[in-house]
Amino acid sequence: MLDSVTSAALTSALDGLSRRQRAIADNIANVNTPGYHAQRVQFEEALAASVQEGDGSATATTSLSAEPTRTNGNNVNLDTETLSNIDTVLRFQFATQALNTQFTGLRSALRTS
Repeated sequence: MLDSVTSAALTSALDGLSRRQRAIADNIANVNTPGYHAQRVQFEEALAASVQEGDGSATATTSLSAEPTRTNGNNVNLDTETLSNIDTVLRFQFATQALNTQFTGLRSALRTS
C-alpha cells in the first residue's frame, strides 16, 4: 500500500505543490524587484502521464513566466500570485487529507491483524 501508484502520485503532488508554494512566495517577495521574472511550477501533466503508465512518480519543473513585463522589467502580477496561492493551498490540503486517509486505513488494517 505504501508503494502504490496512488501513494506515489499523492507524494509527487505534495512535492510539486510545495515547490509551487515556494515559487509563489519568491514571486511575491520580489514583486517590486526590477528585472525579476515570475517563476511557474508545472507537474500536473507529467504526473497524469505517470499515473497512466502505472508509476505515479513525477518531478516538478520550474520555468520563468512569459507574461508581459512592466517598465522596470518585472512581470509579477500580485493578483495572479494570490489566486495561485489560494489554489495551491487548497490542493495541498486535499492531497494531505487523501494521504492521511490511506495511512488511517493502513493503521486500521494493522490493528485488526
